[in-house]
Amino acid sequence: MQDIATDAPANGSHRSARLQSLTHIISSLTPAPGDFPTAIAGLGLFRREAPSPPVTCILAPSIVLVVQGAKEMVIGGDVFPYDTSRFLITSLDVPAHSAVTHASAEAPCLGLVFKLDLRTLTELIAQGDVPVPKERAIRRSAGIATLTSALLDPLARLIDLLQEPDAIPVLWPLLQREIHFRLLKGDQAPLLRHIASVDSQGHRIAKAIDWLKLHYTTPVRIEDLAARVQMSAPNFHLHFRNLTSMSPLQYQKWLRLNEARRLMLSEHQDAASAAFKVGYESPSQFSREYGRLFGAPPKKDITRMRSQAVAVS
Repeated sequence: MQDIATDAPANGSHRSARLQSLTHIISSLTPAPGDFPTAIAGLGLFRREAPSPPVTCILAPSIVLVVQGAKEMVIGGDVFPYDTSRFLITSLDVPAHSAVTHASAEAPCLGLVFKLDLRTLTELIAQGDVPVPKERAIRRSAGIATLTSALLDPLARLIDLLQEPDAIPVLWPLLQREIHFRLLKGDQAPLLRHIASVDSQGHRIAKAIDWLKLHYTTPVRIEDLAARVQMSAPNFHLHFRNLTSMSPLQYQKWLRLNEARRLMLSEHQDAASAAFKVGYESPSQFSREYGRLFGAPPKKDITRMRSQAVAVS
C-alpha cells in the first residue's frame, strides 16, 4: 500500500526522533564551532554556538539543513531564513552572506551542507523518473524548501553512514541518487530543473559561471562570454543578473577579491602580490575594491580575521 504521507512535511514523533538522532551525531562530530568536512564527498557539517551577523561566503549548488537552531542567507536583496522545518537550496555558485539567528553554547546551531551533482539531476530528468512541475518563471538561484519525511529519511541515513565507513563506497551512490530524486519531487523542483535541463537559460548561465571560476584572472568581454554559451549579450546579462544578483563582471571581481583574501590569509602573501596574482594591474584599485567588499583595507581585514581565529581557538 502506498504511503500517502511520503512527501508531506516531516512532523510528529518520526520527525522529532530523526532530528534528535541527527543532532546527537552531528554534535559528536563537530567538537568546536566551525565547518567540518566528512569522509563522504560533498557532505560537510557545521556548528555555531552564538548568533552572528552576516558573513561573506560563496554558495555552491547545495542544500543547507539545520537540525538545531536557525540561520538565514542573504543573496542580493533577498533574505532566506531557514530552520529545522525548512532548508536552503541553491542551484548556482552565488556570492552570499550567511548569518546565524538562533544558537547558544548549550543548544548550538548544528547542520549539514550537501552539494548537489548536476549530472545526477540531469540523468534523473532525462530518464523521466520525476514528474514535471508546472512551469513558472525562475528569477532566483536559491530558495527555501519544505523538509519532507521523504527527504529527511535518506539524509538521516547519510549521516548514519559516517559511523560505518566501510559501507560508504557501496551505499553513498545510492543515497546520493535518492536525495536528488526527492529534491526533484519537492517544492523547489522548478529551480533545479531550470539549471539542470540542457539548453535552458539557467544551464547556460551555470556553464558561464564554471568558465569564470576557471578564468577569473583573464580579462573578459560580455559579448565573448555570451557567445561561449550561445546567448545574445543582452539576454545573457539579464539572466546572469537575475540568477546571481550581480553582473558577470561584478561576479568575476567577487571571485578575484575572495581568492586574494584566501592568498593573504592562508598563504601569507602581501596585498600587492595577491592583487597581481588574481588579475589586478593596480594595487590601489585592488585596495579600494577590497575595502568596499569586505569593509576594511586588505591588511586591516586580514589582521582582524587572524585575531578572530585566535580568539575562537
